[in-house]
Amino acid sequence: MNTGDLNTLKKSLSERLKFIYENHDTNEILERTLDLISKYEKEIKSGDKKWDEKEVVLITYGDSIVKDGEKSLKTLERFSKTYFDEAVSLIHILPFFPYSSDDGFSVIDYYKVREDLGNWEDIESLKKHFDLAADLVINHISSKSKWFQNFLQGKDPGKDYFITENPDKDLSKVVRPRSTPLLTSFETTEGKKHVWTTFSDDQIDLDFHNPEVFLEMFEILLFYLSKGIRVIRMDAIAFLWKEAGTSCLHLPQTHEVVKLYRDVFNYLGPDFVLLTETNVPNKENLSYFGDGDEANMIYQFSLPPLLLYSFFSEDSHFLNEWGSTLPEPPEEATYFNFTASHDGIGVRPLEGIVPEKQKQQLFENIKTLGGKISTKSNSDGTTSPYEMNITYLDALKITKYANAEQQVQRFISSQTVMAAFKGVPAFYIHSLLGTTNDYEGYEQTGRARSLNRKRWNENEINKALESESLHREVLDKLKQMISVRKQQPAFHPEAKQVWHHINDDLIAFRRISEKQEIFCITNVTSRSRGITVESYLPVKELLTNDKLALGYSELQVMPFDTIWLSSEPNCMKVYSD
Repeated sequence: MNTGDLNTLKKSLSERLKFIYENHDTNEILERTLDLISKYEKEIKSGDKKWDEKEVVLITYGDSIVKDGEKSLKTLERFSKTYFDEAVSLIHILPFFPYSSDDGFSVIDYYKVREDLGNWEDIESLKKHFDLAADLVINHISSKSKWFQNFLQGKDPGKDYFITENPDKDLSKVVRPRSTPLLTSFETTEGKKHVWTTFSDDQIDLDFHNPEVFLEMFEILLFYLSKGIRVIRMDAIAFLWKEAGTSCLHLPQTHEVVKLYRDVFNYLGPDFVLLTETNVPNKENLSYFGDGDEANMIYQFSLPPLLLYSFFSEDSHFLNEWGSTLPEPPEEATYFNFTASHDGIGVRPLEGIVPEKQKQQLFENIKTLGGKISTKSNSDGTTSPYEMNITYLDALKITKYANAEQQVQRFISSQTVMAAFKGVPAFYIHSLLGTTNDYEGYEQTGRARSLNRKRWNENEINKALESESLHREVLDKLKQMISVRKQQPAFHPEAKQVWHHINDDLIAFRRISEKQEIFCITNVTSRSRGITVESYLPVKELLTNDKLALGYSELQVMPFDTIWLSSEPNCMKVYSD
């Protein structure tokens, strides 16, 4: 199925390919690209809308919930239908393919479902109840993959799919998210070769200078769409194109590949979503909207660490400064909002926003709470913090001035702020389940990210959710908040957002649709804060269902609490007392 014009698509693809592959026969590449579209498009089904205020995402591994003797995708489907059915509209299943490391992000075979998880029929069964998102792990592939094993033996396909470099070459400008070596040596039938490995020695970077690599990955993309995947997350896309002597980050050819994919999505149907994953400073991250011709959604990477810092310091100054500068996304584009994911809480998105001294205070607090600080290599040979590894719930256990008694209140409020932000809200499964740091998992793997990647036994988590537990409390409160959110047109992903800097004790912004305005106010301190609401039409506090009197109402925003004040547009004002 398609909704676009084929001639328009041909023209656009031709221009994109000439830019990317100026030294190749782009007519041949274009014809092969169009042939792949023709091969898959009859199997690709599109809906009629991209998103609305009811769109809520669950992020999970296929085996975050397991049951002995059962394929994990079946367990995930049953568990999600039981506990998340009314709350979640779309499930992002993190890489569910055969892999060799990095919990799935070192893919051995892009076309298969891991045997312990199930098969494509299990994916399609989940699709009957939830929309689905999947990762296109586009920058690198497993060293155990057929392509790389062929490379080692000098055979096709694969012998020209990877980047080799002289280890004496100056690659100091290359920006990386790891502190491991950039080049890894391998013995091949042609002798020792040094291969580009941005993320680890088991994750071999693909060479997109070779059009055959582009065509291979393009077919994988179409295959996923044909299997009912609606949202494609482009993992580590910022590193795609490599040029020695540059940072190898956000190069023009990388942006052009994203634009080409967007052109194809526009042609295939209105509800497909291209999501770029670029854990980088805010300005760089925003560049993936392009001129409205790149990603449909970009991760709001600065939000998780800024929210965390605001509650930790009991000071919203830096978040308020950042929020007031956020641009409106282009048409048919929005933000992907989250606080936690399978990765750590990124630190680079704080660059240029939070001073070094304040960041170090936050890092020390994270370590006090049992978390870890992962580092990256810099061009001068030093290392610096890259991410904080801890569950978001545990990261909010204490602040500068408050102890653990209000931990759950801080956590629920943080999720409520995120859910109100312009865009689509996404909840990591361990946030919904109130999971704490998995020290046992960390001891088993030695990897800091394992702290936030617990695998729950289904019977164990069921018992916890059926009792008066922390897990039950967190899930119930989040589901109640999500239920309210999904009924508000002002929370449509494209509804306007206007920032209000009342003071540094509060986070305050408005969401505005044609018929509704919601004033979202959060107290990030351990002290009650007073506000005055002036209104000439009825106002309701959505989360408690309380109605405010007309005229002037004085409210106390309790410590670490969030309120949502709803009315018709332009009929209320909020002041601090």
